[in-house]
Amino acid sequence: MNSLNKYFPISKKISIDKFISNALYDKNYGYYSKKIPFGKNGDFITSPEISSLFSEMIALWIVAFWEHLERPKIFNVVELGPGNGQMCSTLVKIFKKFPAFFNSTNIFLYEKSKVLENLQKKNLHPFKINWIKKFEKIKKGPVIFLGNEFFDAIPIKQFKKINNILYEKYLKLENNSKITTIFKKADSKTIIELKKYNLLKEQHFIEFPKQGLAELNLIVNTIKKLNGGLLLIDYGFLKQQSKNTLQSVKNHKRNMIFNHVGNADITSLVNFNLLDNYLRKKKLEVNNVVTQEFFLKKIGIINRAEMVSKKMNFKEKSDLYLRLQRLLNPKQMGELFKVISAFKFKKKFSLGFI
Repeated sequence: MNSLNKYFPISKKISIDKFISNALYDKNYGYYSKKIPFGKNGDFITSPEISSLFSEMIALWIVAFWEHLERPKIFNVVELGPGNGQMCSTLVKIFKKFPAFFNSTNIFLYEKSKVLENLQKKNLHPFKINWIKKFEKIKKGPVIFLGNEFFDAIPIKQFKKINNILYEKYLKLENNSKITTIFKKADSKTIIELKKYNLLKEQHFIEFPKQGLAELNLIVNTIKKLNGGLLLIDYGFLKQQSKNTLQSVKNHKRNMIFNHVGNADITSLVNFNLLDNYLRKKKLEVNNVVTQEFFLKKIGIINRAEMVSKKMNFKEKSDLYLRLQRLLNPKQMGELFKVISAFKFKKKFSLGFI
């Protein structure tokens, strides 16, 4: 069997989001089911691996969030798509410096990949962590959902307007080896959904995170039920873009989407304007979207770096500030990455956003 057959149904015709889902998450052949993608020996590197200061700032934000909720006796932290567990490891180390907070807190990791769950268990031993597949497992106490580069890895649908008629993008496998693009007329239900979020206006090419919004709906329902909020950090845009943002990486280099299927990562830029719109429609309080640079500086990452660097030699200091530059520089991750938070309680919590 040709390797591409693994990702296509018998009909050999498939929507783009279903193809991405198969390529990334198929239990036997999917990228996240068989590979450790992080770090120098992987395909990409994330903020928690660039500098522990990133995760330290998130930890302090979460503790402040708990304080804002008037220090509940039961508090739940849920990390969405926790990678190799590096962020969670730093969170726990910082949480331990606040005993009242630490003793009140349950930590949950939401992970689809068995391979990554096993890696996390190895890296987070002997911390007391709970792995979950469903949010219903969290029974009581407010909850904060945390996602760093979570939404960019959820498959998206793509549409194209041709002569003012909307078509959905599908892929077809020909001769078991060549993938071609075809467009099928979108159904009325899809058109209504896209109009609801104002995605069709003046756009000829539209991306829609149907699966992402379904995940977000589960998160929002849990927040509404238990109280609390969410914090999402990802690379994306605020102004609606009429273009294809799908991209693939392998060995830290750009990869053609249909090359190395199942052995390369596939992501898309996150539409933060859509997330903002969605969360407001769900009647949550939403902080305006800010850049990663703005958010981390407001929480105090520069001051923290200055404190940490006092005990360092010149080489260590240089390394620290080079890593910090990567997180904050507008030409690197500082502006490309955006941050949004939303919550359900009366007293507004704006740390990092104003």
